[in-house]
Amino acid sequence: MSSNQPYSFFQSVEKSFDKAAKYTNWDLGILEQIKACNSVYQMRFPVKLDNGEIEVIEAYRVQHSQHKSPCKGGIRFSDEVNQDEVMALASLMTYKCAIVNVPFGGGKGGIKINPRKYSVYELEKITRRYTAELVKKNFIGPGIDVPAPDYGTGPREMAWIVDTYASLKPGEIDAAGCVTGKPITQGGVRGRTEATGLGVFFGIREVCNMPDVMQKLGLTIGIADKTVIVQGLGNVGYHSAKFFRESGAKIIALAEYEGAIFNADGLNEDEVFQHRKATGSILNFPGATNLAKNTDALELACDILIPAALENVINGENAPRVKAKIIGEAANGPCTPEADEIFTQNGILCVPDMYLNAGGVTVSYFEWLKNLSHVRYGRMEKRFTENLNTKILGQIEELSGKRVSDENREFIMHGPEEQDLVHSGLEETMISATREIMDIWNSNPEIPDMRTAAYVSAINKVATSYLELGIFP
Repeated sequence: MSSNQPYSFFQSVEKSFDKAAKYTNWDLGILEQIKACNSVYQMRFPVKLDNGEIEVIEAYRVQHSQHKSPCKGGIRFSDEVNQDEVMALASLMTYKCAIVNVPFGGGKGGIKINPRKYSVYELEKITRRYTAELVKKNFIGPGIDVPAPDYGTGPREMAWIVDTYASLKPGEIDAAGCVTGKPITQGGVRGRTEATGLGVFFGIREVCNMPDVMQKLGLTIGIADKTVIVQGLGNVGYHSAKFFRESGAKIIALAEYEGAIFNADGLNEDEVFQHRKATGSILNFPGATNLAKNTDALELACDILIPAALENVINGENAPRVKAKIIGEAANGPCTPEADEIFTQNGILCVPDMYLNAGGVTVSYFEWLKNLSHVRYGRMEKRFTENLNTKILGQIEELSGKRVSDENREFIMHGPEEQDLVHSGLEETMISATREIMDIWNSNPEIPDMRTAAYVSAINKVATSYLELGIFP
């Protein structure tokens, strides 16, 4: 492929994989097996629209790897959906799950529609029919392949999926585990909504707490007072901005597809969100300056840049103009391989999507476990912990003759709710994964960037899994 011809998304993933494979000692055949998509299911099915017309819908489900079961990955509704994109996202899911030690193989699904052009009833018919097609071919199930929400889908669509699956598989006791991202009432888990944004925050916070990394970048340790720019005010971008702001960082610019706004004194993501809800645009937000193009926000000087929209927004053309010290890839594939090379030359640290936005799949894993165990997190231990803490606190106060402040008393006595435990599990997952990747990078100075180190981590884990299963006798 000539250098000026753009890579497809799947080729970009393969290129990153090959770049990392050079730093491992695995047999070429094992590497080829890891790279390949095991199963690609392309389907077309008819749906009768509200006006009586029949439309043929194009849809996909890709299972990239079964080194662990089930496969796991979202379903996106977008008129940009194509086989290449779904294959790329499925393979990224394999590597993502491996890096954060979530025991799933990678999968991904997509329906080629613009959801805004359909009524709720039409979307329900499309989603239920898609689920039925997956059931027919054994491409969905709590032990086979577990979808989740993605671009253009949410808890509503997941509820339709679980209902359709359960009706086609009567008596399957673990049916709720066939899909994650469900409403709480349908077996969903508390803490799922903010999971990806919170995971992005935990990952970047851990990087910012590493003295050697911060020294190299010329930054102070910690999140406080860092300037942050977020592209995309969807679920991930909104929550990323929220957690950074609440931890003392300053959100100086926000970008959406209609444009971008800048305020050196900082923006409140919720106020911007409400302004957009009222006016249909983030532009003309009181106290902020409008930027000519939404991509201009990517090129402003800042400490941390969070692209949380779509793939390939930073490429060989605009990467030289990026002035951020740290880029946190909250979206899937926002930076191209060419951009990575430019970042390395310019001393910019790019924290890769394949583990940084794994908050969603990590909490999906917790939801799946909840569905299989049929019990809510915290139900067994909440009161026991509260009673024990109350007793310990009472003893300390009695012995010391001093009383703890009301605020501290409430904090110490608090027994964990489901959301507390989910956030805690996510924090542990992101911190461990960040440290594992950094250890690999530090142990081999030839590895050029953090993405390559993350791929090395994923390749080692998946290859070890294949060998231990005896798949290559």
